[in-house]
Amino acid sequence: MFSSISFLAILLSTSFLLLHRSEAQLNSTFYSSTCPNVSNIVRGVIQQALQSDPRIGASLIRLHFHDCFVQGCDASILLDNNGTIRSEKDSGPNTNSTRGFNVVDNIKTAVESSCPGVVSCADILALSAEASVSLASGPSWSVLLGRRDSRTANQAGANNSIPAPTESLSNLTAKFSAVGLNTTDLVALSGAHTFGRAQCRLFSNRLYNFSGTGNPDPTLNTTYLNTLRQICPQNGSGFPVTNLDPTTPDTFDNNYFSNLQNNQGLLQSDQELFSTSGASTISIVNLFSSNQSAFFASFVQSMINMGNISPLTGTNGEIRSNCRQVN
Repeated sequence: MFSSISFLAILLSTSFLLLHRSEAQLNSTFYSSTCPNVSNIVRGVIQQALQSDPRIGASLIRLHFHDCFVQGCDASILLDNNGTIRSEKDSGPNTNSTRGFNVVDNIKTAVESSCPGVVSCADILALSAEASVSLASGPSWSVLLGRRDSRTANQAGANNSIPAPTESLSNLTAKFSAVGLNTTDLVALSGAHTFGRAQCRLFSNRLYNFSGTGNPDPTLNTTYLNTLRQICPQNGSGFPVTNLDPTTPDTFDNNYFSNLQNNQGLLQSDQELFSTSGASTISIVNLFSSNQSAFFASFVQSMINMGNISPLTGTNGEIRSNCRQVN
């Protein structure tokens, strides 16, 4: 009886997974006959870019993240302004902030040279995210593929849907929930701040006058506060950058979570995960801090979950020949 119940449970869970997968219509072998070398091409261009720009990997994963949170993973973030399109690049979260578009162009050119008209810009973003993490000593995974590119952008959606660095944990949780991601996804994907940089203007609210108190954020380590104040003077331009992870700034590891435990999260949205009293995220931070393998496994699953947000598949959308404009 027990074995038959177990078999039924396995059958049901497998059926659910197959149903979920078929709904998204994404799979890891999508280009196996039409562009079998695409992953290596993407990786090669990023390796080259890293030689002169050590933060490019973090910039590329951020493009995928900001893309997926706005009308799904459809490369809408890559479209430039034209007569009919108001670019997401000019939204509040992206303007003077998102970067790496030239590297995406270089990847697209290399892919088109090998497999013209086959690989979408949306899939290039997903592949770039994986390669960037892997090349920074993080985990590797089989990227699910088969997304197509949108013919529209959604600047208003970018303004409203992308989680902001100054938001409370409840707001962050709500924005993740709105795209079908849960609290574990929130904590795991925030762990991408284990590499890359952030501009002073994204966290200077914590350094001098937090929430109108006239004082710094009380959850900010005082030694770290003094370091950050030297980089970001009170009336500065707001555009100097500093490392999101002060310990291993260009390595993908679990130090981000140890930083949170030491009150050294750079962004308010980082530190909220550990310093919000009674939050369910605290135990997840503690787990990931003590167990890098657990973090890596959760991060991979959460990247797959995020990559599954509302993709265009089948005959929807198009395969752009230039990622910056519709065909």
